[in-house]
Amino acid sequence: MTERHADPIDALAESVLRLPDVVQVIAGPGTGAPELSWGDRFFFTGEEREARMRPFATIVVRNVPGFDERSDLDRPGRFRLNVELGRVAFRELFGYGPEEFTTHQAEIDFARPGRWFPHPVYAVQGWGSIVNPGPDAEPLIVRAHARAVTRSVRRRAG
Repeated sequence: MTERHADPIDALAESVLRLPDVVQVIAGPGTGAPELSWGDRFFFTGEEREARMRPFATIVVRNVPGFDERSDLDRPGRFRLNVELGRVAFRELFGYGPEEFTTHQAEIDFARPGRWFPHPVYAVQGWGSIVNPGPDAEPLIVRAHARAVTRSVRRRAG
C-alpha cells in the first residue's frame, strides 16, 4: 500500500486515500483542532466523512503533553499510524481484548518502531498503533476502512 516517497507520512496518506470514499482532514488553523494536533491526519469515510465524527485511521506526528506521550513522537522522523481495529482484530493481533488493555499496558513498548501495539490512549475502544509503519500496515488499514463503510451503511439503513 505504501510506496517509495520522499515523505513517508505523505506516502502513507496517499495509500489510505486510494481506498474508496475516503477523505483526509489535516489538523491545522481553521479546522477547530487544538494547535498541539496540527499536522495530524484523520481519515474518514461514509457519513463520518461529512460530520468528521469518527475516523477509521489517523496519523499523528507529535506527542500531546499530559495526554499521549508514550510513543516518543517528538524525535525527528517519527510518526504513528492509529487504526480502529475493533474487538475481533484487536484480540487476533494482541492475544487479548481491548477490555484487558489496562492489565497488559506495563509490558508494552509504545515507542518501538515497526511493531503493532494497542493505542496508548484508545486501546479500550479497540484501536491499534504502529510507529513508522511499513507495508504490513495495509491489511489492517483496509480492514478498518471496511468496518467504517459497513458502519455507515448500517446507519443509513436505520
